[in-house]
Amino acid sequence: ATLPEPHWSALGPESPLRRWHLIELAMTPGLPLTAQPLAIDERVLHHLMGLRQPASQLRGLTAPIPPPEGMVPSHEALAARIAHAWSRATEAPPIVILSGHDAGAKRSIAATAAAALGLGLISLAPEAIPTAPADRATLARFCERESALSNVALFVDATDLDGDLFPVARFIDESATSTFVAVRETLPGLRRPAMTLSVSRPAAAEQRALWRQHLGDAAALLNGQVEHIASQFDLSDADIRAAVTQATFAEGGDIGTALWDAGRAQARVRLDDLAERIESSATWDDLVLPAESRSALHELAAQVRHRFTVYETWGFAAVGKRGLGISALFAGPSGTGKTLAAEVLAHELRLDLYRIDLSGIVSKYIGETEKNLRRIFDAAELGGAVLFFDEADALFGKRSEVKDSHDRYANIEVNYLLQRMESYRGIAILATNAKGALDPAFLRRIRFVVTFPFPDAEHRAEIWRRVFPAGAPTAGLDPERLARLDLTGGNIRSIAVNAAFLAAAAEQPIGPRHIMRAARNEYVKLERPLPENELPGAPLEGVTP
Repeated sequence: ATLPEPHWSALGPESPLRRWHLIELAMTPGLPLTAQPLAIDERVLHHLMGLRQPASQLRGLTAPIPPPEGMVPSHEALAARIAHAWSRATEAPPIVILSGHDAGAKRSIAATAAAALGLGLISLAPEAIPTAPADRATLARFCERESALSNVALFVDATDLDGDLFPVARFIDESATSTFVAVRETLPGLRRPAMTLSVSRPAAAEQRALWRQHLGDAAALLNGQVEHIASQFDLSDADIRAAVTQATFAEGGDIGTALWDAGRAQARVRLDDLAERIESSATWDDLVLPAESRSALHELAAQVRHRFTVYETWGFAAVGKRGLGISALFAGPSGTGKTLAAEVLAHELRLDLYRIDLSGIVSKYIGETEKNLRRIFDAAELGGAVLFFDEADALFGKRSEVKDSHDRYANIEVNYLLQRMESYRGIAILATNAKGALDPAFLRRIRFVVTFPFPDAEHRAEIWRRVFPAGAPTAGLDPERLARLDLTGGNIRSIAVNAAFLAAAAEQPIGPRHIMRAARNEYVKLERPLPENELPGAPLEGVTP
């Protein structure tokens, strides 16, 4: 009543006083609307008194994002593009959708663009957005009010949100706040005008510069190792900074080795939830293969070591970005050393080895298999990890003639795999017991095909010589006679381990009798008869079960 032309509608739910929660009504029972006590909202009171206090309704849901101290040139260009587009907007600026996997870079780009326009930036956790329409609209009003009072833009990071993005899209539609949205790929169902920008991790040259920048004077002491590390790991600025910090505090040892291990650790976080990491200490001495197969494995390792020289220094990467990864097909019967060879390579190259579980990838739902593979490949590219697809013929099989919708979608999955294998920059190893079952298009894209044949007598004898650790007590074992057992290396290792337990139970050294008992059990498992002429020549009596 103290203001001119008073009217009861000033207290209506959609009036500015109520819509923006500038005042609150006590809603005391028995009193008419115009007689209700009024209270000013705490956030509004603080603003009028010159205090910068966040709204209590947003406490725990939002946090300020300061602009970074510096960014790589490619990200600075994106921030400048956003600032230019918003400055030219005559009405509400368009929503900025930042797609990609580098969440830190997207935050930095948004904060830099906002600062260029004189705006602050606050983040809103996407999981805090309600699904109920009324609650979602209320949260949108509070964010709009905070934007007006504090002169800030809003940043919603949905990069790691696995659920439905519909509540996020509806929330942004209902809010007039200047907003950045970070997603992996896109934000479907958005009605407001938007501009989508793809945010990649820093380019190869920018990553090398970041490694040198964060290392400071120590970079000069690494004698070219910076280039080797930068070519192996595709990391963000924050990841590189964290890796350098971790390596700096490593106890003793070589700084180059510490940096390499720190880079592996930064990339490992993204993959541990998607595949099984195999810890390996296997070396070349543990691998018994024909000379041609060993030579192919050594060539594969050499290509990994010299990728920077060929791709960057000699310029092969500038010719085309596809086909820069190193892929190999390990073909041979089960137990011939395919998994062991992958472990040897990973240990030799100081890379993480991940076995891909096909049961967790292949889905009966359309598009889910491709989505699962995309997540694995994208995460693996950060550290150039070794991806090991065991029994790959189940996943990389031949495309079939389309007779129904199931064939069509199965072929789509294979087509996607063909494209992703060609663009993958890491190391992918496909192991199969049936090379002929693979799609021929895969063989064209595979750089190495390594054959793992069934071991002959000479190789079986060598496997028997190496299968027992130095600390295992043995007595009377003749590798040449044991090689009569027509088995693969995997079966031989199984026999050796089982024989060791038999000997330990009998408190005896591992001898022919224990080997024979374990071999008999192994042949039963294989559903094969054990011919008498293959026995090493010792009786079974006296062997403890």
